[in-house]
Amino acid sequence: MEFLPDAVLEYILSYINNARDVASCISVSKRWQESIPYIKRLYFPRNIFDTSLSRNSANVNPDETILRIVSMVEKLEELIVYCPFSSSGLTSWLSVASKSLKHLELRIDGLSENPAFPQDSTSKLDCLGAANNLESLTLWGVFMSQPPRWEVFHNLRNLEIVGVRMEDHTLVDALKFCPNVNRLSLLGCEGVRSVSINLKDLEECRLDFYGIGNNSVFISCPKLTNLEIQGGSSIRVPETKRLRNMSISNSGGKVCLVDFGKLVALETLSMRGVQWRWDAISKMLELASEVKHLFMKVEFTGDFENLIAFPAIDFAEFFNAHPKLKKFDIHGAMFAALCSRDSLKNIDSNFTIPCLEEAVITIRSPLNAEQKISTLESIVKYAGNLKKLVLKILQMKSCHNGTDDFFEDVWKFTHIHRKIARIE
Repeated sequence: MEFLPDAVLEYILSYINNARDVASCISVSKRWQESIPYIKRLYFPRNIFDTSLSRNSANVNPDETILRIVSMVEKLEELIVYCPFSSSGLTSWLSVASKSLKHLELRIDGLSENPAFPQDSTSKLDCLGAANNLESLTLWGVFMSQPPRWEVFHNLRNLEIVGVRMEDHTLVDALKFCPNVNRLSLLGCEGVRSVSINLKDLEECRLDFYGIGNNSVFISCPKLTNLEIQGGSSIRVPETKRLRNMSISNSGGKVCLVDFGKLVALETLSMRGVQWRWDAISKMLELASEVKHLFMKVEFTGDFENLIAFPAIDFAEFFNAHPKLKKFDIHGAMFAALCSRDSLKNIDSNFTIPCLEEAVITIRSPLNAEQKISTLESIVKYAGNLKKLVLKILQMKSCHNGTDDFFEDVWKFTHIHRKIARIE
């Protein structure tokens, strides 16, 4: 590398981002040290000061060490800090790098006691207002007891907060400082009960609520294309003309209400959870008439504490209502609902499933074995473009009288249709 032109050396070293490696490069030679200012990205891992950048780790001050390295870079664009730091340290770094900084990712540690520094999550958040040229901001472990004192982030397009404890009003007030965000992720939210999001440019939204799953969500974003919600019980999204991909799940509670506009562009729909009210399930299936990939893993329906099996679903009516369906991935409850003897007997001779190419079906019980095999045969018969049919047999009690016979019937089915069917 000693024979490389300066420009090539600077280009190579610009890809070094781990702070420990940067410190090592500084000590190689004066020529390498002079190339460090051209680095665009710096990363300080969680344990970087466990084996310190200095030989005498007892005398190392993390804030001063980070500031020294940050100050060596002329136009730092991305800064990631997972190691412990103080609010005063953060202020000093941002005063040096804020003009060029585009992406900032910090482990705030506001949700746990920090042995190195006092728990000053709020003051750390307030410091971020100095970096008003940010395009992307990611925060880990945030305690937001009151709205942060920020200037408006006009350039911010991506906001991600992982592990946050806040109240409804603090979230609403914080989003007011980010009016142009088009990608929002709030993961592991605690303390929030009612969420209202109104962002004119938001395209992708991920919400993950920690707790008993009784959160209320209202989203009014005309450009929304991707939506993922975990833990919502009541969900209202009136503007959905551009929505293409949607996932709704609730592992801690039940989904009671869904209220969406027309889902004319929806291609992928995922519905998960232990319990959904049936009117919420049927409403989603009715609205998602244009869906191409449907994933359903809902165990039960019913109101309040009553866990009730799905009612029967007419086989032909379901597929007629979803003519563009290409991939169908369903768990036991939905498959059992489709296995209605009467609906299979009354299928019209002209009926087809025109677009279905792949089906993944999870079966958890040998009950109604004849209807289940007949339903599988009907899928193969009417889906002329079917290329793959995967059967997953899970948690089936071997003591049931019909288990062995059912397994034999399934094996015969997959053997007859071995070009497309298999058991996993």
